[in-house]
Amino acid sequence: MTASKADVAIVHDWLPVLAGGEKVVQQMVQTFPNASIYTLFDFLSEEDRAQLSQGRPITVSRLNQLPGVQKYYRYLLLSCTRAIEEFDVTGHEVVLSSSAALAKGVLTSPDQQHFAYVHSPARYAWDLTHEYINGIDGIAAAVKKAVARRMMHKFRLWDMRTAPSVDHFIANSEFIKKRIWKVYRRDADVIYPPVNTDGFTLPEGERQDHFLVTSRMVPYKHIPMIVAAFSQRPNLKLHVVGDGPEMPAVRAAAESNVEILGHVPFADLKHQMQTARAFVFAAKEDFGIVPVEAQACGTPVIALGHGGTAETVRPLGQDKPTGVWFEEQTVESLLGALDTFVAEETNFTPETCRENALSFSQERFRRALAGYVAERV
Repeated sequence: MTASKADVAIVHDWLPVLAGGEKVVQQMVQTFPNASIYTLFDFLSEEDRAQLSQGRPITVSRLNQLPGVQKYYRYLLLSCTRAIEEFDVTGHEVVLSSSAALAKGVLTSPDQQHFAYVHSPARYAWDLTHEYINGIDGIAAAVKKAVARRMMHKFRLWDMRTAPSVDHFIANSEFIKKRIWKVYRRDADVIYPPVNTDGFTLPEGERQDHFLVTSRMVPYKHIPMIVAAFSQRPNLKLHVVGDGPEMPAVRAAAESNVEILGHVPFADLKHQMQTARAFVFAAKEDFGIVPVEAQACGTPVIALGHGGTAETVRPLGQDKPTGVWFEEQTVESLLGALDTFVAEETNFTPETCRENALSFSQERFRRALAGYVAERV
């Protein structure tokens, strides 16, 4: 089977914006240009939809027609389990699902090969379910928590039922491979997701003296913790790019050496990455694309040594290091990593960082995915 002629159904959970998971779908379409796309919800702009689909048809579920559904679609989890099963993909030779929760539940026939590219088993239903439910507050919180517990229980039963129907599991990192085994007791092969390394390049000018963090400011990203650490190192400058619910806490933790830039255009973000001394990342991600983009700019990364960044950032002590790890999401642990970086900064080179980033390129992803499917069909 050649990728250019393959009859493939690409099934993705939903398309709210053109972000990480959607960019994986975009590269899947480029890998299999005859593919048809199926998704529960499509809220993309016409420009983003054209960029993702490359002109291929997109089939949406009946739920996409609900009034104002864009505001509450994430709460329709159990309805989505039924809707994903309503897609008829039996006319395609191969089914390739892109799943962070639902897409792998699409129904396939014994004559089809179903490849499930798993960004993560649904974390809110499995290992983070208690954290998710305990975070529910506000009016009638007790009632909402009880409803959520029952919904997650039903979803887990459905999720377990769908796993045996997948012929081949593909994980987006070794970290997710372990989670697939923990949840489904299925082996998975790892194909790292595509990173636009062509869009992030080495700087033409000199580096500046600031460190950089860029992120949506939500709790699991730990941006206030990063800012609080730099506030204890007044001789180190930090630029903060992004916005979100945690912004008040970020501003409260910032001292005069921390500059909060908010949202910036892509060209400015790229310039910030190219000129920073190091990029700082504290989230425990399934993969983590932004630290790879920073390395593509030749910028070393100070990152949590767990999750995806433990696979994409080579720490001091390894051959050709590209960054420094810290072990805990605390100010003290990050300060130790900062001090280590400053002391060992000359051990990192832009060329080594970019070389590491290129191993996660879009071209590498397309080649690996096409070869993996061809070998098994």
